[in-house]
Amino acid sequence: MSKNAKQATQIVSLGRDKKYTKGIINPPVFRASTVVFETLDDMRFAIKNKTNGELFYGRRGTPTHFSFQEAISELEGGAGTALYPSGAGAISGALLSFLKSDDHLLMVDTAYEPTRDLCNNLLAGFGIETTYYDPMIGAGIRELIQPNTKVLFLESPGSITMEVQDVPTLSRIAHEHDIIVMLDNTWASPINSRPFEMGVDISIQAATKYIVGHSDVMMGTATANEQYWPQLRENSYLMGQTTSPDDVFLAARGLRTLGVRMAQHHKNGLKVANWLAQRPEVDHLRHPAFESCPGHEFFKRDFSSANGLFSFVLKQGDLKSVKAFVEGMAHFKMGFSWGGYESLILGVFGIEKIRSATQWDSSKPLIRLHIGLEDPDDLIADLAQAFERYNQAL
Repeated sequence: MSKNAKQATQIVSLGRDKKYTKGIINPPVFRASTVVFETLDDMRFAIKNKTNGELFYGRRGTPTHFSFQEAISELEGGAGTALYPSGAGAISGALLSFLKSDDHLLMVDTAYEPTRDLCNNLLAGFGIETTYYDPMIGAGIRELIQPNTKVLFLESPGSITMEVQDVPTLSRIAHEHDIIVMLDNTWASPINSRPFEMGVDISIQAATKYIVGHSDVMMGTATANEQYWPQLRENSYLMGQTTSPDDVFLAARGLRTLGVRMAQHHKNGLKVANWLAQRPEVDHLRHPAFESCPGHEFFKRDFSSANGLFSFVLKQGDLKSVKAFVEGMAHFKMGFSWGGYESLILGVFGIEKIRSATQWDSSKPLIRLHIGLEDPDDLIADLAQAFERYNQAL
């Protein structure tokens, strides 16, 4: 493949070298635990080169894994990618690869809730202190850095409330203090932002979401720069992190359509969001492409596109009216996760309970949507009926 190939060509071509495909279109599924060797010299060679794509043992990976890892690394812009059985596994695997007892972690206040639970429970039990910070803190992060601060963790946009962070500024200040910068980059996927160009050291994906794209595989990835890739690779291996080659095959298949799916999610999402913005019941949108979303200016600067995931805040409501809104939908389904072809809806309560560095006005209900690949006019009609039920329940 040409070094100057554009992104759409990269998505189709990366990871499909003949050393992986053996001349067919898709890298085959290699299932393996034991790898056998003809000679002791062959085994010694494999041991010496086990981190350079040489077959050694199933947990180190097979060509199925190596091809997918290479593709993700190239798209993210990093030096290497570790695979995990879930997005949460990628977050915990990355953090535990670099943190030890008595270290200090700076965690964004709007992180994915299981990330917060990890900090408050498992990491705290290991003697790792976490300080939560306002996602919009910018250069003010300096005031929170301690002598033992080891990692600065970002999630941009933030989970549920969608604040977009000033990643370049945060990364620059962190590096002035030799702090590792990790970013949950799942919302952007590997194609809608360039985390390593913004100073990120490790970019994390819940590949379960847009990479897989079909709601049928759990997987996580963590891609590191040259400085931190060896430590991430070895510590993740020591923790036994591994993935099924069958799941990797499905993730690689999803990757090939990532560009066209993301473009359609973006298009459909904007149409629905623009319609919602005109509804009198809506207080404001939490969609990074809209000025009402905190950090919108950073989205315009740092992202090439949006996707189908965003939230909106109602002017008023309670449990009864929100239940009326989200129950009885014709096309939106109620469920966790996102990134598949289907549209999803969640009425989110208790946000104030998972914020400590910021405040959230719980008197105004928030509803999160994932806009899938259905016709957006059908989705708008579905939401119009939801508003009718909501208004009757007020």
